[in-house]
Amino acid sequence: MAPVAQATGVPCLIEPQQTVEVRTAVDGVIAAVPVERGDRVRRGQLLVELQSSAEQVALEAARFRAEMSAQIAVARSRLDYAERKASRTAELVKSGFASPQAQDEAAAERRLAASELAAAEEAQGLARIELRRAQEQLALRKVSSPLNGIVTDRLLNPGDLSDAGSGRRPVLRIAAIDVLKVNLVLPAARFGQVRIGQKAVVQPEVGGGRHEAMVRQVDRAIDAASGTFMARLELPNPGHLLPVGARCQADLVPAPAGPDRTAQ
Repeated sequence: MAPVAQATGVPCLIEPQQTVEVRTAVDGVIAAVPVERGDRVRRGQLLVELQSSAEQVALEAARFRAEMSAQIAVARSRLDYAERKASRTAELVKSGFASPQAQDEAAAERRLAASELAAAEEAQGLARIELRRAQEQLALRKVSSPLNGIVTDRLLNPGDLSDAGSGRRPVLRIAAIDVLKVNLVLPAARFGQVRIGQKAVVQPEVGGGRHEAMVRQVDRAIDAASGTFMARLELPNPGHLLPVGARCQADLVPAPAGPDRTAQ
């Protein structure tokens, strides 16, 4: 840890790097919420599952239609027969044993059989698209975690109705805490003295210890009402040992002389 050359004792607050409200993409009755408040979650982990009996039945029906091949087999058999018939009729016309009209009829029958096969293949292609649609509809009944973090709140439970609208309560709130952010409110007199990449030492009021952080963002404007500006630190949190929401004190390590990087 770098030594602190000048203690500033700036009050600060430790917050999650990111907080997400977990909502379902569609309305439905919640079937399962396999996590509790305080649980750690990983990206891609199942968080919420809605009741999906109707969607599962629709998926089975769509899969059955997509796998149906009898119509295509019949159409191919008809086309094969029509092609052989047209070939035989052409030979008979050459030998004088069949009329040109018979040849025209055989050719028309072959074209009709080819059209029936194309229609059957198109129907199966459409059924496969409907299968993918049914799979996507079923997938919308489950919600996975978008990040690694912890569950900070659980607002709905199995049996509750989940509304996809943003005005309704979310099912869960989760926070990313692998890396934390620390907000500092500094007096206007210090504007220009805090730089991107500058080191700091953060001491939480809860849990104690002194932890090295780094300045990642500095406001370029001063709040006229309070005469302050804000800087944000990035604080690693290995093992998730640092308490989110705790107040703290931050000591900024004086930056070496160099070009001002606060605009980065």
